[in-house]
Amino acid sequence: MSKLIRRVFRITVAVFLAACVVILVVQVVWITPGQECEQAGKWWDWRTRTCAQPILISDITGRPITDRKSHDAAKADAQARKAEALGAAKPE
Repeated sequence: MSKLIRRVFRITVAVFLAACVVILVVQVVWITPGQECEQAGKWWDWRTRTCAQPILISDITGRPITDRKSHDAAKADAQARKAEALGAAKPE
């Protein structure tokens, strides 16, 4: 009976340690970089682990934004992101 108890204990400890390692890897590889990327005002893609800078569609297509309200909102958003990125880059 004691061999069975030892075996079950070892299996339980092994499963627990494996789960801890998996949780640690997920935290270090996906969650922490994703949070840092999003705090910098960028987009995080968890599948490819890519931190990308958002770009306005009008910058890609070359089409101007004709609606003045949308244009002003896009400019304000771009300036806010730039200021946020500069603030995050400065050491304290």
